Amino acid sequence: MIRVALPAPLRALACIDGEVQVAVAEPVTLGSVLDAVEAGYPALRGTIRDQITRQRRPFMRFFACEQDLSHETPDTPLPGAVRDGSEPLLVVGAIAGG
Repeated sequence: MIRVALPAPLRALACIDGEVQVAVAEPVTLGSVLDAVEAGYPALRGTIRDQITRQRRPFMRFFACEQDLSHETPDTPLPGAVRDGSEPLLVVGAIAGG
């Protein structure tokens, strides 16, 4: 199972507490995990990625194992610690301002 940590507003929208766990077949990629999250929690469709282009929303960021994966392609394999469930994929709402 892949663990995904979502920001509080998205957890509230999907009516969930804590981390989400999704089953993803190999290869475990950023895109396949996001597909599984959106399939399991339809209220999140279009909130993390654009529904048409499948591109990351401008203020959403992805992190795993202390690496910023935000600009990686959807077919980028996730680190082993995420694949084996010992580390979560972090979905973070970026903060802008001065």
